[in-house]
Amino acid sequence: MHADRTNRVALAVFGLLVLLAGVAGMITSVGAFGNGFSRRTLFAYLGQHGTWVWPVAAGVCLLIMLAALRWVVALLISTDRTGDIPIPIKTHEGTTILQPAALTGALTREIGTYHGVDSARSRIVGDARAPAIVVAVTASQSADLHALHQRIETEALAHARQAIGHADLAIQLDLGVSRKSA
Repeated sequence: MHADRTNRVALAVFGLLVLLAGVAGMITSVGAFGNGFSRRTLFAYLGQHGTWVWPVAAGVCLLIMLAALRWVVALLISTDRTGDIPIPIKTHEGTTILQPAALTGALTREIGTYHGVDSARSRIVGDARAPAIVVAVTASQSADLHALHQRIETEALAHARQAIGHADLAIQLDLGVSRKSA
């Protein structure tokens, strides 16, 4: 997450510098900084070949802007969370639909009642036909981590697998220790 934030800041600074250079070039081409400055090599070339340089530059900027917009939309809209999870019933009655929030809520509440747990969070990721569960548990410093891990695996995660009807349901358990002293 920190690297992503750093990348965004670096790209924003780079984009701002390129934008400022472009604005300075456009202002210079109309003589805003004086004739002596605008007669330098790059600006003189741009002034002589402006009929094709500026449309090409605008096209390149448009492509960059579309790529950036696509990246922002992907960050804002994309999610790794799954939708409703169909649970097939072995009779002719149809399919039961399990809301992911119901399963994660029950799982979080069950783990939260265990001795030594400070906080618990869970979410379902992946496709509705092949979901996976990510569970993050923060234990108190005085907790027996091995016993807590065994209880979560044998009770709460077993209940989640049973609720979905997938004995081989992929579950990622992140067990951490609280920084606060008990």
